[in-house]
Amino acid sequence: MLNKIVLRCVFVFIMVHYGFAAYATDDARPDSVMRLQADDFLRSMPTGLQQLQSSAIVKAMSGDTGDLERVRESRNTVQQISENVTARMLSTDYRLYEHKDRVDRLQPLLIYFHGGGWTFGSINSCARFCNAMAATGEVKVLAVDYRLAPEHPFPAGLDDCIAALDYAIDNASSLNIDPERITVGGDSSGGNLAIALALSACRPGVPESLLLFYPVTKAFADGSASWLTYGSGYGLDAEIMEVFNSAYTIGSDPRDCRISVGLCDSQTLSELPRTLLVAAGRDILSDQGKEFAQKSCGRVKRVEFPEAVHLFITVVGQDCAFDKAVALSLSFITDVCSGID
Repeated sequence: MLNKIVLRCVFVFIMVHYGFAAYATDDARPDSVMRLQADDFLRSMPTGLQQLQSSAIVKAMSGDTGDLERVRESRNTVQQISENVTARMLSTDYRLYEHKDRVDRLQPLLIYFHGGGWTFGSINSCARFCNAMAATGEVKVLAVDYRLAPEHPFPAGLDDCIAALDYAIDNASSLNIDPERITVGGDSSGGNLAIALALSACRPGVPESLLLFYPVTKAFADGSASWLTYGSGYGLDAEIMEVFNSAYTIGSDPRDCRISVGLCDSQTLSELPRTLLVAAGRDILSDQGKEFAQKSCGRVKRVEFPEAVHLFITVVGQDCAFDKAVALSLSFITDVCSGID
């Protein structure tokens, strides 16, 4: 079994390295490791959890934030850091992950925005992935805490993400990062923020690339096949996704292209930096990501894990998908020659 997993990981590396625009991995069998892990993960999810979270967000939208604060706190657990990694707070909102032997070496930077439907999540909730990337010794990672909805709806969170990019560029020398090799990334709502940042960035060539995991590209019920098929019981339900969308877009039009980035036309999306989008096949957001990649005129390289479900980057339980995602991400960030022309 281990040899098969290794071979699959090598296959993934080759496909990304040589620039295939989009493909699905070979884990679509009912008995695949990725399928079995995802199914176990889904069975382990507490019954009614998303309904409770939805209720907490709705209450917060009416001014009662107590339940939502408790949800946020439950997801703000400090994660263990690898022995070869240092994680230091640069401010209350920025944490820099570095390999201990590479602190003084000039390296690429990944600026990472956590998921959580724009309403919860933190630099702790994305720590597992940030740590894994820094532990490779090939990239530094800046995790960002941005303001959350519904108290701070659009564009507050996006403004904070743009400020984080400006901070990294302005402090590139002291942080020992290459300002010409900055990748911006995120999962789910964090991926949405990364795309919106790239579309609004004013500095030519910055960010150099985007790294996205199952991003939200439409902040409304899209009615797609994946929305209808995986809208309940697959890690991200339609009910809570609609609540997320409502909380983030208070006072704004959900179809604003700075929010629903997937509504941008092909010409606009063709101006994105080179982009890797890693998708879960059994995910309510899967079809959004497909359409987004198809409209990008080849700028977005979409890789699908057919049997994975939402949350494989941030929540423990889908180790095969997580490990493959780390390998893909590292290859994409460090091998600029594999970019899309």
